[in-house]
Amino acid sequence: MTNPWRMANAEALAQALSDTRQRTLGLIQAWQAALPDLAVPPRPGMNPPLWEWGHIAWFQEWWTVRNRQRGKGTRSASLGDGFGPSRMPRADALYNSSEVAHDSRWSLPLPDLQHTLGYLADVLAHSLAHLRAAPESTDDALYFWRLVVQHEAMHNEAAVYMAQDLGLALPEALYVGHAQAGIEPVAISALHIPGQVWTLGHSGPGFAFDNECQAHPVALAAFEIDAMAVTWSQYLPFLQATDHALPPHVRGAQGDWQVRRLGQWQAMDLNAPVVHVNAADAQAWCEWAGRRLPTEAEWECAAQQPGFLWGQVWEWTASDFAPYPGFAAHPYRDYSEPWWHHHRVLRGACAATSAHVVDVRYRNFFVPERRDIFAGFRTVKL
Repeated sequence: MTNPWRMANAEALAQALSDTRQRTLGLIQAWQAALPDLAVPPRPGMNPPLWEWGHIAWFQEWWTVRNRQRGKGTRSASLGDGFGPSRMPRADALYNSSEVAHDSRWSLPLPDLQHTLGYLADVLAHSLAHLRAAPESTDDALYFWRLVVQHEAMHNEAAVYMAQDLGLALPEALYVGHAQAGIEPVAISALHIPGQVWTLGHSGPGFAFDNECQAHPVALAAFEIDAMAVTWSQYLPFLQATDHALPPHVRGAQGDWQVRRLGQWQAMDLNAPVVHVNAADAQAWCEWAGRRLPTEAEWECAAQQPGFLWGQVWEWTASDFAPYPGFAAHPYRDYSEPWWHHHRVLRGACAATSAHVVDVRYRNFFVPERRDIFAGFRTVKL
C-alpha cells in the first residue's frame, strides 16, 4: 500500500509539481476572494498567508534550485557552501522556517501578492529545468523533488484547515485533495488482528521521510480495532451524557445537530467520522466507552487488512512522536528532530490531504491540544 508517488520518475514528478502548483494557485485565488486583505490573527496554528506562499517557493528554491548537491539526495548536506544565492533578495531572512520565529512572521516586510506569485512562478520554472536536466532517475537523484511535492501539498492542506478555522468559504474542488485511501468497507464494525511481530516503518526503495525510516520489529498482542473512525452517532451520546465540550464547528440548532464546513452550516451526517477533536477529547470518549486508542504500530498493521476504512480524517493514536531506533536525520533536519516527544502521532489522511501525501506508513504529528486540524480517532477493545 505504498503510495506510487513515492516512486515517481522525473516525468511523473514534473506533472505532480505542476498539478500541486495549480491547487496552490487556486487556493490563493480563493483566499483572496474570501479575505481580500489576507489578514489572519496571530495564532499557534496559523501563518500569514503571504508568508505561507512565499515559504513554499523558498523551500522549493532552497532544495531543488540553490542546492548544488541536489543529486545526492539524503547524502547531501543541509547547510554550508553547497547552496547558491536566492533569486529573491532577503528570501532567507523572510521564509526560512528554521530561522524565522513563528510569532515574528506577522511583522516581517513580506512582498505583496503580485511579487509572491512571481517568486512562485520563477522558482517552479527553474526547479523543473533542473529536474529535466537530472542525469539519472535514482532515489537519490529525485529525492528533493519528491520532498518538494510533499511539502507544498502539506501547505495546501494547511491552507484548507486555516480557512476552516476562520470560517472562510473555499470551492469544494480545492477542499478535496484525494480520493478515499482505504479499501471499500465491508459490513463489519471491527477487525480482529492476531498477535504477531509487525515491521514498523519504511524499508526498501522510494521516498520516505526520515521519521519513517529504520524499519524495526514490534511485537503485537492480538487486538480488536474499529473498522472505521468513530462517528458522530457514537460521539454525540458521550457529549450529552458528560457535558464534554463541543468540538469546533458543531452546534445544536432547533433539535438537530449542524456542522460548519468552510463557512457553511449544514446538517450533520451522523454516519460521518467525528472531526476537530483533540487527543484529550479522543481519550475522554475512550474512557467513557471502555475503549482505548491504538498505538501507531497497531494502526499500521490493521490498515493492511481488508475492511479497514481510512482516509476521511486524521486519526489520533496513543503514540508519542518519537524516533524509531537508529534514527538518522535527512538533510531537512528540522522536519522531525525538534518535535520529538512534544507531539502525538496521527495516522491516515483526511479529505483535504493530497494524493501525493497519502501513505499507510506516513507519520503525521501535532501537539495533542490541536482541534483545528481535520482529526478524529478510532479505538481498540480493552
